[in-house]
Formats: sequence, structure tokens, C-alpha cells
Amino acid sequence: MFESLGQKLGKVFTGLRGKGALKEDDVNDAMREIRVALLEADVALPVVKAFIETVKTKAIGQEVIASVTPAQQVVKIVHDALVEMLGSETAELKFTAPPSVYLMVGLQGSGKTTSTAKIARMLSEKQRKKVLMASLDVYRPAAQEQLRQLGAQTDIATLPILAGQKPAEITKRALEAGCLEGFDVVILDTAGRLAIDEEMMAEVALVRDLAKPVETLLVADAMTGQDAVNVAKAFEDKVGLSGIILTRVDGDARGGAALSMKSVTGKPVKFLGTGEKSDALEPFHPDRIAGRILGMGDVVSLVEKAIETVDQNEAEEMARKFQKGQFDFNDLLMQMRQMQKMGGVQSLVKMLPGLGEMASKLDEAGVDDKIIKRQEAIILSMTPQERSKPEILNASRKRRIAEGCGMTVQDVNKLYKQLQQMQTVMKRMKKMGMGKMAGMMQGLMNDKDKEIMAERMQAQGFKGLPGNGGDFLGANPFLKKK
Repeated sequence: MFESLGQKLGKVFTGLRGKGALKEDDVNDAMREIRVALLEADVALPVVKAFIETVKTKAIGQEVIASVTPAQQVVKIVHDALVEMLGSETAELKFTAPPSVYLMVGLQGSGKTTSTAKIARMLSEKQRKKVLMASLDVYRPAAQEQLRQLGAQTDIATLPILAGQKPAEITKRALEAGCLEGFDVVILDTAGRLAIDEEMMAEVALVRDLAKPVETLLVADAMTGQDAVNVAKAFEDKVGLSGIILTRVDGDARGGAALSMKSVTGKPVKFLGTGEKSDALEPFHPDRIAGRILGMGDVVSLVEKAIETVDQNEAEEMARKFQKGQFDFNDLLMQMRQMQKMGGVQSLVKMLPGLGEMASKLDEAGVDDKIIKRQEAIILSMTPQERSKPEILNASRKRRIAEGCGMTVQDVNKLYKQLQQMQTVMKRMKKMGMGKMAGMMQGLMNDKDKEIMAERMQAQGFKGLPGNGGDFLGANPFLKKK
């Protein structure tokens, strides 16, 4: 979502880095380009004005002009201003004495029903909450059935459908079921309209008064740009919001809605919908998003994804192979599948510091997750012996593998060469040792990030990196040994 904005800001900072010292004119020129980039990203004009004024005041200050690295100082000032614009701190979901009621509101087609299921799954799996979902949408055909099916797919309870009931009656029944059946959270999925109207607002207000929700979450489509901001403002004025969920951020949205929401509405963005699957929901961390926009990467989110998706036994086995300098096609296949679980090649590249621009270059070069799928097909066409002993691959075996997966012998040779390169890297890593590798990774994080990761790893039952003394990223003072 922020790719275009990140590229434009990157060019501005590249120009500044070429200067040994910054004059006021240099800063003014940079602010002009940043203003244009933000406006093109569909950020609200008042938000852009306030942002530029904040950055300009600090950037022309003595600390930047006299700094040894003035360009880096400007990047830091822009980063801090972006974090402030996005909401400063991560907004957590609130809970009350059970059942906590969450009210989902928004326009039709914004993704309310799928977002309801995503939040329910996240609460169930990550916080061990017993969740009940109830659809109040009696207008859209099969809306209630859609939520029921999503509940069945994610193993989340849904309120039984009774034909002819009105939203207020469904609300009362959901609250009763929540109390009597011991649910921790009840999520009410309200009906949407194609546009905001008085009838819809009155209905949502009635449900709000009956349910007394601890969270009223607006689901807004990031693809609609400033319209999403206007919708949020209208709901805040009429109903009152506690937070916002932006959907379809994996599309080609310009990012203005996310950047404007907090400033215009005063309400934080709490989650981003990153796809259609029920697990495609991630918390909105202002500091991490700012880091992604400015090409600083997001190592914490990257490691969090790894912790959530990796199998610890597989990780320990892989670490033992690394220490021995071993790597075969089975290991390569495991790494490919792990990469796909974590979002694919481009998603991972964007999270690594300094490699944000490489994602677009990979796209231009035609490097995408389809290549991974094709390589996976080649490995699956091999016999178990060929996977574990790549050195036995001769010309006739390669021809058979190529015919089996519909590829060419050249494709098989490319993958074999890739494996050999990785084997060379593994041998170098063996000489380097796990401690030095872990230290390099630790250097990408600040103390706050290390503390967060230590907590995440403990929560998931990880003792630390195998062969590294049981400590997270070396001797980490934040992680207590198990």
C-alpha cells in the first residue's frame, strides 16, 4: 500500500544524503517534494500541512544543520512525525467483564463480515478467548449464512439464524447467549449500505444503545482513499468509534487513508486487512509502518511472523544442519514453504532494512512467488534419494525430473546451481558460528524491539536459537531462560 509513497520519499532522502551540509534552501526543497508525495498518496490536505510544518520546524533547527549526518537527522525527524501522524502507539483491543461486546460497522462491501471472522480467529487462537459471532445483516442476501460458514471454517461459534428477526432482536439474543454460555467476547456484525443514510445510522445507534459495546470498530476499504476518511468521520459523529480496521491494504491503495485517519477522526487504526484468508489480519503498529514507508524495514514483524508460522522441531533440525554445513533439496523445499507461509518473497524483502526498493526491482525482473511454485514442482518430481543426495543427479535423471514437472532441463540446472550456492553459504555460516550470526541480526533491532521479541518467543514456548546457549539472538538480557 505504501510502496509508491516510500519510493518517492526515498528519492528525496537520497538527494539529501549527497550533501555534506544542509542549507535552509535544501530543507525547503525537500519539504516541497515530500508535500507533493503525500498529496499524491491521497493524504488529507490539513494533515499534510500540519505534517510539513512540524518537520520543517525541526529540520531547520541547529541540531540538523550542525549534525555530522544531517540527512539522517532529517530522516529521523520525518520518521518521528510519521509515527505521530499514524497514532504514536499501538492501539490494543479493550476487554470488560465477560462478555465484551464488539460492534462492527461500515459500508456494504468494505469487508465487515470477513473482518469479523478474522478478529474472532485472532482472539481465539492468540488470546484463548471464547468468541461468539452474530450477524445483524438481515438485508443483504445470505449475509448471515456467510458469517455462519466463516465460523464453521475457523471453528468459531455463531449465533443460530432465526428467520424474520430484526437487528435489535438478534442483538438481545446474542447478548443472552454470551452471558448464559460463558463467552468472553460477542462480536456483532451490523448491516452496511452503499452510502451513509439516516436509517442505517439510526439502526446502528439502536444496537449500540442495547449492546453497550466496549469496542465500536469501523471497517473501511483503504482502496477508497479519502472517501474512507469521510466515512470514518461520519460514523464518529453519529455513532462514536473506538478504532478503525483498514481492509484491502494488499491492493494498490496509495496509503492516504491510513495516514489521515488518526489526524482527521482522532481514532486509531487498530488493524490492517492484508488479504482474503481468515488469518490475513495484522495489528497496526505506527512505528513499524513508518519504518516500512521510509525503507527502514520491519524486523520485529518479520520475526513475529517467523515465530507464528515456524515449527520449532523443524527449526531445531534446520539449525543442526546449518551447524554441520549441510543443505539438501528437502531443506530447500522446507524453506520455500516457510517463505510462502510468511507472505512470499516480496513481502519479506520489504521488511528487511534497506531493501525496500529491491521489492519493486524484483517485480520488474519478474521474480515472484510463481517462481517458488515452479521450483517446488521440480523438487517434488525428484525421488526421495535425489532430494537427500543432490550429487547423484546426472543428465538422465535431470531429463526425467524436467519431464515430470513440465519444465526444462535448464530449469532443473538453475535450481541445482541455486542449491550449490546455498550449500556454500551454509559452510561459511558454519565457520562464522551461530553466535556471530545472531549478533548480526540483533544489531538490526533496538532495545525495545529486542524486548518485544523476547516476550513473543517466550509466549510461543521458544527457548532461543538452537546451538546459541538458549538465548534469543545471543546473550539477550530481556529473555529469561526456560
